[in-house]
Order: sequence, then structure tokens, then C-alpha cells
Amino acid sequence: MKVHHLNCGTMLPPRGEPVVCHVLLIETEGGDLVLVDSGFGLDDIAAPGRRLGPSRRLIKPVLAREETAARQVERLGFDRADVRHIVVTHFDSDHIGGLSDFPEAQVHVTAAELLGAVTSPSRSERLRYRAVQWAHGPKFVEHGPGGEPWRGFAAAKELDAIAPGIVLVPLPGHTRGHTCVAVDTGTHWILHAGDAFFHRGALGDPAPAPAVLRIMERLVAYDLKQVRANHARLAELHRRADPDLVIVNAHDPVLYERMRADGG
Repeated sequence: MKVHHLNCGTMLPPRGEPVVCHVLLIETEGGDLVLVDSGFGLDDIAAPGRRLGPSRRLIKPVLAREETAARQVERLGFDRADVRHIVVTHFDSDHIGGLSDFPEAQVHVTAAELLGAVTSPSRSERLRYRAVQWAHGPKFVEHGPGGEPWRGFAAAKELDAIAPGIVLVPLPGHTRGHTCVAVDTGTHWILHAGDAFFHRGALGDPAPAPAVLRIMERLVAYDLKQVRANHARLAELHRRADPDLVIVNAHDPVLYERMRADGG
């Protein structure tokens, strides 16, 4: 499978470096397109107050039409309708804002995340999520717990209905049902860790995370203890240095640019 790395939402948090919304666009062997996350969408740009709420004043998204997944898919020569599936790591607005730009796509999500965001949110989750993001009626495909071991994770689930080599690796903590997504490119695996970590420093990179990112990561954690445990697990996997595995996340601009430079 061919993988394109897209930045679908530059953000300018105060006193920190710019961050990205790192989205994967996958060309499957069957010809379908698959997105991993969607970043901000055209509807967010049209109505940021209603769609994003007060949090936009903290994360300060640029909200440029040319950065949306819809526009980037079209620039690559595809039609938006070619995107048949979107696999979301979680339901924060910077990850699902573009869903409404692909209304016919099936949206794959863990059962725990759907429960926490849509079906039965707690009071804090009702404040966190923006129901307007799914008011267009997405075609949700719910994935329950269970699966097979993968790279030390106990219960990963291959999404055979989409294509072989796309695997959900649930890693709750940032949100109730957060998941990583692993993609087999044929030469190596890409583990898109979503918001399981915010900055490459969590993997052991000598560059420290900006203070604003560390604070934000703590403030928005559904389970902070689990977030820290996830950091340790991912750092251990990174230290193993498996030659056929690359770990990226949603917001680190350096990890994103490395993948762009390496061609995926």
C-alpha cells in the first residue's frame, strides 16, 4: 500500500513550536483510499466557533482550506468519493473535523470511543467533544475489544474489511477509547500513535517537549496514569529499533517532516 503523509491542520499553541495534524492517506491495492484521522475540515473553517468551540483559542488552528484532507486528496488527483474508509484514533475535533467532507466514507472507531463520545458520554466527555462534528450522520463502524498480539500489544485487530495490513492497536488513556493504527506499506510498518504521545521526547528523543504541550497533555488526559504507561510502552518499542517499524504521532512536526522526507 502507498501511504501519503498529510498535514491537515497547523496549530500555533502559545509559547510553543507550531504543531501539525498528521493524517495518513492510504492507497490500497484494491484502489480504495483510506484516511487515518481527518484533521480539520472545510466545515470547521466555515464555522469555527460552532464547530470547535472555546478550545480553538488555546490551540489556535490556522484553518487553511488548502490544508484540509478534502483539498489535498483532490490535489493528488483523486475524487473525495474515492475515500471509502476513515479510521479515527479518537474523537477530538482536530482528528475528526474533516469527516463531514467525506460523507459516504465508513468511519471506523473503537466501541469504547463511540461510547465515550457519542452514545453515553460522561459529564467531562460531553464538555470535551463537539457533537456537531458528527451531526451529518457518519457511517460508523464499531470495533469491539479483542484481537491478536502485535509487537508486544495484547489485542490488536486487523481491519480485513478495509484491506489486509491495516491494524487497530487500542491504547486508551488520552481518551476512553483511543487507538493507534498500524499500516503495512509492504516494506515497513507505520505505527500512527495518534495522541498516545504529543512529542517525540516521550520516545526518548533528547529534545524536550515544550512546557505548553506537557501541560496540555496532562489537562486533557482521560486517564493520566495510563497515558504515562503508554509513553513507557511506546518508548520501549522505539528502543527496540525494529528495522521494519516507524512510530509517528498526530502532532509532532519533526516526526511528520521526517516521514515526508523519507517518502513514507
